[in-house]
Amino acid sequence: MKTKYIFITGGVLSSVGKGVTAAALGRLLKERGYSVAIQKLDPYINVDPGTMSPYQHGEVFVLDDGSETDLDLGHYERFIDTSLNRVCNVTTGQVYEEVISRERRGDYLGGTIQVIPHITNVIKERILQVSETTGAEIVLCEVGGTVGDIESLPFLEALRQMRGDIGRKNSFYIHVTWLPYIGATGELKTKPTQHSVRELRSIGISPDMIMARSDHPVPEEHREKIALFCDVHKEAVVPMETTDTLYNIPLMLEEAGVGDYIYKKIKLQERQKPDWGAWKKMVASIRCEKEEIKVAVVGKYIELLDAYMSVREALCHGGLANEVDVDITWIHSASLEGDADLKVLEGFDGILVPGGFGKRGIEGKIRAIKFARENKIPFLGLCLGMQLMVVELARHHFGENSPNSTEFNPDTPHPVIDLMPDQRDITDKGGTMRLGLYPCHLQPGTLAAEAYEEKVVQERHRHRFEFSNAYREELGKAGMVFSGLSPDERLVEIAELKDHPFMMGTQFHPEFLSRPYRAHPLFAAFIKASLDNSKD
Repeated sequence: MKTKYIFITGGVLSSVGKGVTAAALGRLLKERGYSVAIQKLDPYINVDPGTMSPYQHGEVFVLDDGSETDLDLGHYERFIDTSLNRVCNVTTGQVYEEVISRERRGDYLGGTIQVIPHITNVIKERILQVSETTGAEIVLCEVGGTVGDIESLPFLEALRQMRGDIGRKNSFYIHVTWLPYIGATGELKTKPTQHSVRELRSIGISPDMIMARSDHPVPEEHREKIALFCDVHKEAVVPMETTDTLYNIPLMLEEAGVGDYIYKKIKLQERQKPDWGAWKKMVASIRCEKEEIKVAVVGKYIELLDAYMSVREALCHGGLANEVDVDITWIHSASLEGDADLKVLEGFDGILVPGGFGKRGIEGKIRAIKFARENKIPFLGLCLGMQLMVVELARHHFGENSPNSTEFNPDTPHPVIDLMPDQRDITDKGGTMRLGLYPCHLQPGTLAAEAYEEKVVQERHRHRFEFSNAYREELGKAGMVFSGLSPDERLVEIAELKDHPFMMGTQFHPEFLSRPYRAHPLFAAFIKASLDNSKD
């Protein structure tokens, strides 16, 4: 069959839920037996989000091939359980970089380079590459931002052209909008949706379906009004009321008949009846009342929780695997620095320190790690969290505060964490870290080996600094166990502490591979240790 394309745009305001909608739609179609891939078109001029502050765009999600991508790709992978690749996140920066590179080579034979056709042609090439590289039969393509943004116009123009290129029976356009609630009158308003669709149609795109997001139930007359003024069938106006868990959204779409409607419009043959049994069981497990454990996440970007999206979801998945609710308390690491009272860390069943960059809040994270070590509280350190776990133990072992990472103190006499040798001469910051999937050999008899129940695993990395092998023997004497190593045993991938119920750090980011129905083994083990701690 020819590849089918579903294009998703947003209106009225940003952060309306296009990414989760695309992910849920992907799950809907996968349950019907089709192979699915999802692509995000981001209008910003950065080549990728790798050099952006988490405060700007949330977490940077890393794929198997080392691509640094938008956090929405995390939603995509968690819902459709498919490893995506670098063509699944396209930015304006990538597009212009490609066009300018072609122009410099003389590929355009002296022609004047313009947005149409040169920019839009590259965008369309990138869209078509998704099915070519993944083999997907259905490609969902989400455009970031909101209709009316000047940055989005080339992407929307490319989407308009796609219908002519691939044919109407192979394309389907969905517009996700927001219905604001006016508290003074107690009513939802459809006028912003009407204006948004009018703006979209002025570009040349008429939506085939409108998903109306709202915090309140959408009356039937509002659906009829949107259908009338936006020129879509009433059954194609889908109310999407805010739900208590993201994982309920595919079930909401199924109940609304979205799958059947799309089937009819793009001429899909029914392959199998969707079986939502396992998914419904998972959603029911999330909602049911369970024993609760308390986990502190000590981070430096907690003002924007999207900076830790995958960590939050992985903790939830670990809770599902252990049939407990995980109550997360977000603690700013800077608030623990200096003489700050650490009583704020008391009463938690587990402590997690996630990744990050830069010196701010580092000493607060180290104090939290020390608190976990001394009080035998289960601890999980991710990337920077693992590195600071090494720094904290070295300080304890040497009886001084000089051990450090050269990221924070280039002149430390004890550089227990140091820049990787192949990173020393790199000046460009974008896309030059150790990125993507690498193998890790587990050492028998360790907590990591027990959790994974495997000898070799593959995990995603994003870092420049590594454990310094000059201190491997010395810190081994201090009780550190190097439970995960690279195949050549040169790089420490996982470190643990002896004589502690659960204290582990990973140089990689296990949160990127956790799934709601298949928790990452290390998160499941961490939650189990935290649960055991709560009962002591």
